[in-house]
Amino acid sequence: MRNLLLLALVAAGFGFAGSLLAEEPAYRTDANGDEKLPWYQTEPGKFPPVDSAHYFAGELIEKDHVHRTGEIRVSRTDAQRRHHWDVPIEFRLLPYGSLKYHGALAALQDIPLNTHLHGWYFAKDKDEEQRKFYFNRESIESDFTKAIRLMDDFSYYDEQQKLFNVEAIDLETMKLTLRGVDTASGEADKETFDIDVTPATRVYLGNQFVTLDEVKPGQKILYNLTWATLYGIGRCTDLWLDEESRELARNRQFEQHRLHIKYRGVPGWIDEVDNQNRIVTVTFFDGVDPHILEEFQVSGPVHGIVAEPTLQSYDQVNDRKVGPVVDIRDVPKVPGSSGKQVSFKPQLLLEGFRPGKIIRLTPVGWPMVAIPQEETLWPERQ
Repeated sequence: MRNLLLLALVAAGFGFAGSLLAEEPAYRTDANGDEKLPWYQTEPGKFPPVDSAHYFAGELIEKDHVHRTGEIRVSRTDAQRRHHWDVPIEFRLLPYGSLKYHGALAALQDIPLNTHLHGWYFAKDKDEEQRKFYFNRESIESDFTKAIRLMDDFSYYDEQQKLFNVEAIDLETMKLTLRGVDTASGEADKETFDIDVTPATRVYLGNQFVTLDEVKPGQKILYNLTWATLYGIGRCTDLWLDEESRELARNRQFEQHRLHIKYRGVPGWIDEVDNQNRIVTVTFFDGVDPHILEEFQVSGPVHGIVAEPTLQSYDQVNDRKVGPVVDIRDVPKVPGSSGKQVSFKPQLLLEGFRPGKIIRLTPVGWPMVAIPQEETLWPERQ
């Protein structure tokens, strides 16, 4: 009896310890800041957990929109030593990585060089080497090369429901004094800050371009920056002075996003292939507007186009396979996933229709044209 009681206590103890172990983080995050833990490593065919990415901001100084890669000059922070200042990192967008510009989803080609971006990244692969810059210098963020989200200042503050109240503008010193305001609660920040404006700053009011003379105290604005942290917070490239101008910017970028997706297809990865019945099941990536996904309907025919992790396809006009959608279901909406899964039955299973591979789907009825050749993988180029 005594042994049974001891066994029960030990078992209970193991269970308690197990629950404690289960609650301990397995990797470092920005929230727990535990430097003893490794950062989360992404895995092929698996979306990452919530809050596992690392945040930092910087400026887009080089980009290759075809391969979804680029360089970011990391913004200066108190965590850096002078040796680290302004050293860039190289990045590549994960297949399920997404971008926002002017408050709407975007492709890398939509975002101009020198735009200040907020980004969430994952650590590089273990065997991956990061390039050094400027006499063998490395950024403190050089280990983070895989981007899952990038967005401009407009989009970042738009998501946070934050605007900036104009406290003052001095056109002699070209300084704009702002105070952040939470639009949901109406609560204002205690501190103000200055950004630089220049004669080249684009100013939007209603549906017009206007001049800096139209900037008045009391307006609630959004901005985009360049030269961030080099001299103060940064130089203002764009100012949106009212909601009408901001809504126009969102709508214009949204239409650009629709065009981009409709001419190339919605990307996702293949979860499962039923070879006997020729059923291919695909989870769409995040980074596609949900309204576009509503155009996929059960029984509606779609084209399946083989793609690579860069989201490039080979020859979408000649290599596509058509077939009906047989099922559409909701799946957990985790980082990188749209939360939407589609099964379709192509007329033929191509070699690229394998679990874990990337595919693009387009409903029949969307434009099916040859996209610019530099974006394709065929014909092969040196």
